[in-house]
Amino acid sequence: MDRKKQWLIYGMLTFATSTWGSAFIAGKIAIESFEPATISFLRFFGAALLLFPIMWIMERDIPKPTKKDWGLFALLGLTGIAIYNICFFLASKHAPVIKSSLFIAANPMLIMLLSGIFLKEAISKRNVIGLLLAFAGVVTIITEGNIMMLLRFQFELIDFVLLGAVITWALYSVLGRIVLRKYSSIVSTTYAVGFGTLFLLPVSLLESPWEHVATASWSAWLAIAHMSVFVTVIGFILYYYGIQKIGAAKASIFINVMPVSAVMMATVFLGEVLTFATVIGALFVLCGVYVGTSVKRKKTEALAHAKTG
Repeated sequence: MDRKKQWLIYGMLTFATSTWGSAFIAGKIAIESFEPATISFLRFFGAALLLFPIMWIMERDIPKPTKKDWGLFALLGLTGIAIYNICFFLASKHAPVIKSSLFIAANPMLIMLLSGIFLKEAISKRNVIGLLLAFAGVVTIITEGNIMMLLRFQFELIDFVLLGAVITWALYSVLGRIVLRKYSSIVSTTYAVGFGTLFLLPVSLLESPWEHVATASWSAWLAIAHMSVFVTVIGFILYYYGIQKIGAAKASIFINVMPVSAVMMATVFLGEVLTFATVIGALFVLCGVYVGTSVKRKKTEALAHAKTG
């Protein structure tokens, strides 16, 4: 892969994970009017209405799915769409943002571990160092530089929910890599969202969502629309495209961009103060992403010389 295309993929992954940061803010707005499963269902139902026409227009020769393929699509919908999002919005409602963010920040480590074990993806020292640098930056941002804050947390039932979110997203990323060997990022995302929406419907109905429709604020509807279009349709397609091209382990490093963008957006839209710790943490994240995704120039030059020599 030439460097120009490589940087384009990195740019796509950065944009995708940046939009996910906005889900923290949009989720906080939507949760004031709707329950967690209902938000998830409305978000992905809206995304499905857009994704299926896009897939039919853009993908001309879609391979016919086998029973095994349908099973994998269903697993993607169950893990990364249904369970993950119910856990995410439950945490938005019942867990401190600091704790939620820390659990989500642990995702890249689990994805890298599972990718190495089950997908046999090569994980270099630079990948690990980059991931640790980025994680240190995320922790600095979340705790506002007060690392001792972590010691004050006590184990609660909501922690199981947060753990469920981390595990299901890691499974979604790793399973997605398998599906992407046969299908494009658009097809994989569309079928996953379709199944996820079906799984979310009965859970949403248990929350009696129609009672909240009439009283929901316009800001809640706009938040759901934003999550449907930008966070899901655009973000998920770009993320899966990145996994397809550079692997789940390396792509997962970009998830660390998410809390940085969440803090930046909170500063712009919610009037929160941008602290020195946030700036330092953001620099750590950027350094971590650069180190974790770059290849030693000497190796690249040696390979190029060997090809031309």
